[in-house]
Amino acid sequence: MAEAYPWQDGLWQQLAGRAQHAHAYLLHGPVGIGKRALAERLMASLLCQRPGISNACGECKSCLLLKAGSHPDNYVLEPEEADKAIKVDQVRDLVSFVVQTSQMGGRKVVLIEPVESMNINAANALLKSLEEPSGDTVLLLVSHQPSRLLATIKSRCVQQACPLPSEAMSLKWLAEALPDSSDEERVELLTLAAGSPLAAVSLQAQGVREQRALVVDGVKKLLKQQQSPTQLAEGWNSIPLLLLFDWFCDWSSLILRYQLTEDETGLGLADMRKVIQYLAQKSSQDKILNIQDWILAQRQKVLSKANLNRVLLLEALLVQWASLPGRN
Repeated sequence: MAEAYPWQDGLWQQLAGRAQHAHAYLLHGPVGIGKRALAERLMASLLCQRPGISNACGECKSCLLLKAGSHPDNYVLEPEEADKAIKVDQVRDLVSFVVQTSQMGGRKVVLIEPVESMNINAANALLKSLEEPSGDTVLLLVSHQPSRLLATIKSRCVQQACPLPSEAMSLKWLAEALPDSSDEERVELLTLAAGSPLAAVSLQAQGVREQRALVVDGVKKLLKQQQSPTQLAEGWNSIPLLLLFDWFCDWSSLILRYQLTEDETGLGLADMRKVIQYLAQKSSQDKILNIQDWILAQRQKVLSKANLNRVLLLEALLVQWASLPGRN
């Protein structure tokens, strides 16, 4: 059974307690807060032959088949490869499933995640099933970036926002999930994960604090002209490109904020505070705005899985970053 997270209690009561279910739900919110787990809990409850007040029984034939991954009335649609698009042929196979009669005489339940990974043809192919689902079919759409969805997709679903948990609740949960980490490390991980507790656990598993330390050290050496953009770009080969662009985007925002407010309490994590203050004092606002626009444009290309030359892209970023000091 999918894990139940404490920050989802209210959401779960709203969803599971409905007397009558919609034919399509769109569960949307930040990455790393358990939307997939929430959808899987709802899927199990909708398919269960003896559902309790708030959960699937876990023991009926339907629950056992679902647990074994062989439930005939359950369909999960996701990219065939990680970080790739959901293709139109995959959606056509799903549509064929939707029009069939339920084999166990109850509901059919479809889970699609992440729904924004559908290309335009795939999204259009799904519209008919969303508008007129066959029989007692419920579609559960999970989205990390609902702004990328067609308006026609969103309008055909009951939209359920899944907000971030509070920092206190996240840190309490992380204390149990990461018992070997210190309070300071958990706060740092949660900050790096933009407040998403499950993302914080994932970042810890991939060694993000060590990766961040490597990048911060490299940025400092770059500004002191102790390392070149080429050396750093090649040395950061194991660090996810999106993570790098997220950090540089965040740092450029913090520089701008400090230039406008000179508020030292809003400088982010301690590892880059002195660098941010230095660049805020030595760089023109135009330069910071220009590099931020460039970073956001390149980040969008990374998100859209464009065929990019990683080393050249990072070199271009670092050349611009090294040129920030100086108001010309």
